[in-house]
Amino acid sequence: MRGMPTRQGLNRRDGKCGNIMKEFQDYANYYDAFYKDKDYEKEAKDAEQIIKNLGDGKVLSVLDMGCGTGRHDEVFARDGCQVTGIDISSRMIAEAKKNNGQKGFSIEYEVADVRNYRSEKHYDGVVSLFHVMSYQNTNEDIIRAFQTASKALRKGGIFVFDFWYGPGVLSDKPSVRVREAEDAGCRLCRIAEPVMHVEENVVDVNYKIFVMDKKTGITKTVEEVHKMRYFFIPELRFYLHNAGLDFLECLDCNTLQKTDFDSWTAVCAARKV
Repeated sequence: MRGMPTRQGLNRRDGKCGNIMKEFQDYANYYDAFYKDKDYEKEAKDAEQIIKNLGDGKVLSVLDMGCGTGRHDEVFARDGCQVTGIDISSRMIAEAKKNNGQKGFSIEYEVADVRNYRSEKHYDGVVSLFHVMSYQNTNEDIIRAFQTASKALRKGGIFVFDFWYGPGVLSDKPSVRVREAEDAGCRLCRIAEPVMHVEENVVDVNYKIFVMDKKTGITKTVEEVHKMRYFFIPELRFYLHNAGLDFLECLDCNTLQKTDFDSWTAVCAARKV
Protein backbone atom coordinates (compact mmCIF):
# COMPACT_ATOMS: atom_id res chain seq x y z
CA MET A 1 0.00 0.00 0.00
CA ARG A 2 1.19 3.50 -0.74
CA GLY A 3 1.46 6.25 1.82
CA MET A 4 0.18 9.81 1.55
CA PRO A 5 2.23 11.90 -0.88
CA THR A 6 1.47 15.31 0.55
CA ARG A 7 3.44 18.43 1.03
CA GLN A 8 3.56 17.48 4.70
CA GLY A 9 2.83 13.80 4.27
CA LEU A 10 4.46 10.42 4.42
CA ASN A 11 4.75 8.64 1.14
CA ARG A 12 6.65 6.16 -0.92
CA ARG A 13 7.77 8.89 -3.33
CA ASP A 14 7.81 11.92 -1.08
CA GLY A 15 6.15 15.30 -2.04
CA LYS A 16 -4.53 23.73 3.04
CA CYS A 17 -8.52 23.47 4.34
CA GLY A 18 -9.79 22.97 7.75
CA ASN A 19 -8.00 25.59 9.76
CA ILE A 20 -5.14 26.01 7.33
CA MET A 21 -3.35 28.57 9.42
CA LYS A 22 -3.18 26.15 12.34
CA GLU A 23 -1.75 23.50 10.07
CA PHE A 24 1.85 24.31 9.19
CA GLN A 25 2.53 26.53 12.22
CA ASP A 26 4.06 23.88 14.51
CA TYR A 27 5.02 21.58 11.65
CA ALA A 28 6.98 24.35 9.90
CA ASN A 29 9.67 24.01 12.57
CA TYR A 30 10.46 20.46 11.36
CA TYR A 31 9.47 20.67 7.71
CA ASP A 32 12.97 20.82 6.20
CA ALA A 33 14.24 18.01 8.42
CA PHE A 34 11.66 15.60 6.98
CA TYR A 35 12.28 16.72 3.39
CA LYS A 36 16.02 17.32 3.29
CA ASP A 37 16.42 14.56 0.69
CA LYS A 38 13.55 15.73 -1.51
CA ASP A 39 14.61 16.58 -5.06
CA TYR A 40 13.39 20.17 -5.21
CA GLU A 41 15.83 20.86 -8.03
CA LYS A 42 14.24 18.32 -10.37
CA GLU A 43 10.70 19.38 -9.52
CA ALA A 44 11.44 23.04 -10.19
CA LYS A 45 13.33 22.23 -13.40
CA ASP A 46 10.45 20.05 -14.60
CA ALA A 47 7.98 22.88 -13.94
CA GLU A 48 10.22 25.36 -15.77
CA GLN A 49 10.48 23.05 -18.76
CA ILE A 50 6.72 22.53 -18.91
CA ILE A 51 6.22 26.31 -18.90
CA LYS A 52 8.78 26.75 -21.68
CA ASN A 53 7.42 23.91 -23.81
CA LEU A 54 3.77 24.94 -23.56
CA GLY A 55 4.35 28.69 -23.51
CA ASP A 56 6.52 30.85 -25.73
CA GLY A 57 9.83 29.38 -24.63
CA LYS A 58 10.75 31.84 -21.90
CA VAL A 59 10.33 31.92 -18.13
CA LEU A 60 11.50 35.27 -16.79
CA SER A 61 9.07 35.62 -13.89
CA VAL A 62 7.35 33.09 -11.59
CA LEU A 63 4.76 33.28 -8.85
CA ASP A 64 4.98 30.33 -6.44
CA MET A 65 1.61 29.70 -4.76
CA GLY A 66 2.24 27.85 -1.50
CA CYS A 67 6.02 28.25 -1.52
CA GLY A 68 6.68 26.60 1.83
CA THR A 69 10.28 27.19 2.90
CA GLY A 70 11.30 28.36 -0.57
CA ARG A 71 13.31 25.40 -1.81
CA HIS A 72 11.81 25.48 -5.31
CA ASP A 73 12.21 29.25 -5.45
CA GLU A 74 15.97 29.19 -5.17
CA VAL A 75 16.10 27.01 -8.29
CA PHE A 76 13.91 29.45 -10.23
CA ALA A 77 15.98 32.40 -9.01
CA ARG A 78 19.27 30.70 -9.86
CA ASP A 79 17.95 30.19 -13.39
CA GLY A 80 17.42 33.92 -13.75
CA CYS A 81 13.72 34.23 -12.88
CA GLN A 82 12.19 37.03 -10.87
CA VAL A 83 10.36 35.09 -8.16
CA THR A 84 7.54 35.89 -5.77
CA GLY A 85 6.54 33.31 -3.18
CA ILE A 86 3.37 33.29 -1.10
CA ASP A 87 2.32 30.99 1.71
CA ILE A 88 -0.40 31.12 4.35
CA SER A 89 2.05 30.11 7.10
CA SER A 90 4.05 33.00 8.56
CA ARG A 91 6.58 30.51 9.90
CA MET A 92 7.08 28.98 6.46
CA ILE A 93 7.66 32.45 5.00
CA ALA A 94 10.12 33.26 7.79
CA GLU A 95 12.07 30.09 6.99
CA ALA A 96 11.97 30.88 3.25
CA LYS A 97 13.36 34.37 3.84
CA LYS A 98 16.10 32.98 6.03
CA ASN A 99 16.99 30.13 3.67
CA ASN A 100 17.17 32.23 0.55
CA GLY A 101 18.63 35.30 2.24
CA GLN A 102 21.58 33.23 3.41
CA LYS A 103 22.17 32.16 -0.20
CA GLY A 104 21.95 35.69 -1.56
CA PHE A 105 18.77 35.28 -3.62
CA SER A 106 16.53 38.31 -4.04
CA ILE A 107 13.07 36.74 -3.81
CA GLU A 108 9.90 38.53 -2.75
CA TYR A 109 7.93 36.71 -0.06
CA GLU A 110 4.51 37.45 1.36
CA VAL A 111 2.20 35.77 3.86
CA ALA A 112 -0.98 35.23 1.86
CA ASP A 113 -3.79 32.74 1.22
CA VAL A 114 -3.67 31.31 -2.31
CA ARG A 115 -7.46 31.65 -2.47
CA ASN A 116 -7.45 35.41 -1.84
CA TYR A 117 -4.12 36.72 -3.10
CA ARG A 118 -4.24 39.22 -5.96
CA SER A 119 -1.00 40.21 -7.65
CA GLU A 120 -0.30 43.62 -9.16
CA LYS A 121 2.25 41.92 -11.44
CA HIS A 122 1.74 39.51 -14.31
CA TYR A 123 3.99 36.48 -14.58
CA ASP A 124 5.22 34.16 -17.33
CA GLY A 125 4.48 31.22 -15.07
CA VAL A 126 2.56 30.41 -11.92
CA VAL A 127 3.50 27.24 -10.07
CA SER A 128 1.95 25.46 -7.11
CA LEU A 129 4.00 22.42 -6.17
CA PHE A 130 4.00 19.71 -3.49
CA HIS A 131 0.22 19.28 -3.75
CA VAL A 132 -0.85 22.66 -2.40
CA MET A 133 -3.95 22.47 -4.61
CA SER A 134 -5.04 19.30 -2.81
CA TYR A 135 -5.32 21.40 0.35
CA GLN A 136 -8.16 23.24 -1.36
CA ASN A 137 -10.87 20.88 -0.15
CA THR A 138 -14.08 22.47 -1.40
CA ASN A 139 -15.18 23.43 -4.89
CA GLU A 140 -15.15 27.09 -3.83
CA ASP A 141 -11.58 26.74 -2.53
CA ILE A 142 -10.19 25.31 -5.76
CA ILE A 143 -12.10 27.79 -7.94
CA ARG A 144 -10.73 30.73 -5.97
CA ALA A 145 -7.18 29.35 -6.07
CA PHE A 146 -7.41 28.88 -9.85
CA GLN A 147 -8.70 32.46 -10.15
CA THR A 148 -5.62 33.66 -8.25
CA ALA A 149 -3.37 31.88 -10.73
CA SER A 150 -5.32 33.16 -13.72
CA LYS A 151 -5.26 36.79 -12.60
CA ALA A 152 -1.51 36.60 -11.92
CA LEU A 153 -0.62 35.26 -15.37
CA ARG A 154 0.03 37.32 -18.47
CA LYS A 155 -1.94 36.28 -21.54
CA GLY A 156 -0.46 33.01 -22.78
CA GLY A 157 1.25 32.37 -19.43
CA ILE A 158 1.33 28.85 -18.03
CA PHE A 159 0.00 27.55 -14.71
CA VAL A 160 1.64 24.34 -13.42
CA PHE A 161 0.39 22.54 -10.32
CA ASP A 162 0.51 19.05 -8.90
CA PHE A 163 -2.16 17.22 -6.91
CA TRP A 164 -3.43 13.92 -5.60
CA TYR A 165 -4.73 12.01 -8.63
CA GLY A 166 -8.09 10.38 -7.90
CA PRO A 167 -7.80 7.14 -9.91
CA GLY A 168 -4.45 6.34 -8.28
CA VAL A 169 -5.61 7.18 -4.75
CA LEU A 170 -8.69 4.96 -5.06
CA SER A 171 -6.72 2.14 -6.69
CA ASP A 172 -4.11 2.02 -3.92
CA LYS A 173 -5.62 3.60 -0.84
CA PRO A 174 -3.53 5.55 1.72
CA SER A 175 -2.21 3.60 4.68
CA VAL A 176 -0.46 4.32 7.99
CA ARG A 177 3.15 5.39 7.61
CA VAL A 178 5.97 6.08 10.07
CA ARG A 179 9.02 8.16 9.31
CA GLU A 180 12.06 9.26 11.32
CA ALA A 181 14.30 12.28 10.81
CA GLU A 182 16.49 14.66 12.74
CA ASP A 183 17.90 18.16 12.62
CA ALA A 184 20.65 19.89 14.59
CA GLY A 185 18.67 19.92 17.81
CA CYS A 186 16.00 17.23 17.67
CA ARG A 187 15.22 13.64 16.79
CA LEU A 188 11.85 13.27 15.13
CA CYS A 189 9.37 10.46 14.61
CA ARG A 190 6.24 11.10 12.56
CA ILE A 191 3.17 8.87 12.30
CA ALA A 192 0.60 9.57 9.60
CA GLU A 193 -2.82 7.90 9.87
CA PRO A 194 -5.31 8.45 7.03
CA VAL A 195 -9.10 8.61 7.25
CA MET A 196 -10.93 8.68 3.92
CA HIS A 197 -14.12 10.65 3.28
CA VAL A 198 -15.27 9.19 -0.03
CA GLU A 199 -18.33 11.45 -0.28
CA GLU A 200 -16.04 14.50 -0.25
CA ASN A 201 -13.02 13.10 -2.15
CA VAL A 202 -10.97 14.09 0.89
CA VAL A 203 -8.47 12.22 3.07
CA ASP A 204 -7.77 13.40 6.62
CA VAL A 205 -4.06 12.84 7.27
CA ASN A 206 -3.68 12.71 11.04
CA TYR A 207 -0.12 13.51 12.04
CA LYS A 208 1.51 12.78 15.34
CA ILE A 209 5.11 13.96 15.59
CA PHE A 210 7.33 13.03 18.54
CA VAL A 211 10.09 15.60 19.02
CA MET A 212 12.99 14.70 21.31
CA ASP A 213 15.49 17.38 22.28
CA LYS A 214 18.97 15.91 21.80
CA LYS A 215 20.47 17.80 24.74
CA THR A 216 17.79 17.35 27.39
CA GLY A 217 16.08 14.19 26.21
CA ILE A 218 12.74 15.88 26.77
CA THR A 219 10.09 14.78 24.26
CA LYS A 220 7.05 16.73 23.14
CA THR A 221 4.23 15.74 20.79
CA VAL A 222 2.83 17.77 17.90
CA GLU A 223 -0.54 16.71 16.47
CA GLU A 224 -2.13 18.13 13.32
CA VAL A 225 -4.78 17.10 10.82
CA HIS A 226 -4.17 17.90 7.16
CA LYS A 227 -7.16 17.46 4.87
CA MET A 228 -6.19 16.44 1.31
CA ARG A 229 -8.54 16.37 -1.66
CA TYR A 230 -7.96 14.10 -4.64
CA PHE A 231 -9.11 15.29 -8.05
CA PHE A 232 -10.18 13.88 -11.40
CA ILE A 233 -9.34 15.41 -14.77
CA PRO A 234 -12.91 16.26 -15.90
CA GLU A 235 -13.55 18.40 -12.82
CA LEU A 236 -10.19 20.15 -13.15
CA ARG A 237 -10.96 20.98 -16.78
CA PHE A 238 -14.24 22.56 -15.65
CA TYR A 239 -12.73 24.60 -12.82
CA LEU A 240 -9.82 25.78 -14.97
CA HIS A 241 -12.10 26.80 -17.83
CA ASN A 242 -14.26 28.87 -15.49
CA ALA A 243 -11.13 30.66 -14.23
CA GLY A 244 -10.09 31.61 -17.77
CA LEU A 245 -7.50 28.87 -18.13
CA ASP A 246 -7.27 26.26 -20.89
CA PHE A 247 -6.39 22.73 -19.73
CA LEU A 248 -3.32 21.53 -21.66
CA GLU A 249 -2.04 18.29 -20.17
CA CYS A 250 -1.92 16.07 -17.11
CA LEU A 251 1.08 13.81 -16.46
CA ASP A 252 2.33 11.43 -13.79
CA CYS A 253 4.52 13.45 -11.41
CA ASN A 254 7.33 10.91 -11.36
CA THR A 255 7.51 9.74 -14.96
CA LEU A 256 6.09 12.82 -16.72
CA GLN A 257 4.20 10.33 -18.87
CA LYS A 258 0.45 9.86 -19.26
CA THR A 259 -1.37 9.20 -15.99
CA ASP A 260 -2.87 5.80 -15.21
CA PHE A 261 -4.18 3.89 -12.21
CA ASP A 262 -0.64 3.69 -10.80
CA SER A 263 -0.33 7.49 -10.70
CA TRP A 264 -0.75 8.64 -7.11
CA THR A 265 0.17 12.20 -7.97
CA ALA A 266 -0.09 14.16 -11.19
CA VAL A 267 1.09 17.47 -12.60
CA CYS A 268 -1.32 19.60 -14.61
CA ALA A 269 -0.63 22.51 -16.96
CA ALA A 270 -3.05 25.17 -18.19
CA ARG A 271 -2.71 28.33 -20.28
CA LYS A 272 -4.14 31.81 -19.58
CA VAL A 273 -6.62 32.60 -22.32
